[in-house]
Amino acid sequence: MDPTITPASAGPVSAATGAVRRYASGRQYELRRGDALAVVTELAAGLRLYSRGGTALTESYGDADIPPGATGITLAPWANRVEDGVWYLNGKKMQLDITEVSRNNASHGLLRNSSYELVEEDEFSVTLEAAVFPQHGYPFLLRHRVRYELAEDLGLVVRQSLLNDSQAPAPFVLGAHPYLRLGEVPSEELTVKVDARTRLVTDSRLIPRSSEPVSGEFDLRGGRPVGTLDLDSAYTDLAFDAGVARHTLSSPDGRTVSLWQDESCPYVHVFVTTQFPGRAKAAAIEPMTGPANAFNSGEGLRWLAPGEQFSMTWGITSSLTVTAG
Repeated sequence: MDPTITPASAGPVSAATGAVRRYASGRQYELRRGDALAVVTELAAGLRLYSRGGTALTESYGDADIPPGATGITLAPWANRVEDGVWYLNGKKMQLDITEVSRNNASHGLLRNSSYELVEEDEFSVTLEAAVFPQHGYPFLLRHRVRYELAEDLGLVVRQSLLNDSQAPAPFVLGAHPYLRLGEVPSEELTVKVDARTRLVTDSRLIPRSSEPVSGEFDLRGGRPVGTLDLDSAYTDLAFDAGVARHTLSSPDGRTVSLWQDESCPYVHVFVTTQFPGRAKAAAIEPMTGPANAFNSGEGLRWLAPGEQFSMTWGITSSLTVTAG
């Protein structure tokens, strides 16, 4: 487990001062089942830590930090980017706030810096919810509800739901931004496998302009070493088996960690970065219902009718038995 983590359900009380400990990512919800531990944050309904038997399976961060590189946060009412923060609703220009200044995009939705309220909590699960209030660029009232569960046979299961409390249909893309790891194995020594036939080709601002069959370094179907990749790409035409697509990081000793997603979520974004604090490389595997700029391209974009609800489900599983080396 990352030594900077101090899991706590609501903030421990200091014996010296009697003060309640505060976290930059808000209240911490700790789930345990067998050897599994998950820590979920009030901020962005994020996954701050998932581990099995003390082996960290996701990247994490310290008590005084906010999620670096969007680590573990959930994304609504869009994932990834909207070009120039502009889209059109019934012919009227909508201008979202620019939150990725370097590329002049609106990035990662409207709840990245929001507090989620507790809806329900039990021994193995927690459900959080936040409102998307009407605002310039997005005139809709929605609720994003996120349920984390440590399931006995399925590892960590996450269900994200969007509910439309508006009087008009609302466009949306849902997603999440977990980074996977295998304990202390450097991520550059891992192999990543994503069984997808198509990738989206982007411009310098990471806005998709076309798509193409996977080939060369972008073909991850047979697995590629993370250390050889410099990647920030969305994939689709995923290989679903019994309604689930699975993406896996493998270590040289045979251990694996996988992110799976259901068929409501037909896109996955793979981000390999050298900018994650304390790691030479880190790999994010991001399940999404649509790609970047869906508000303009229409690709993967869904509309939620008044009073309706949509849900996507994803999760993380692992095999931690050493079989090689």
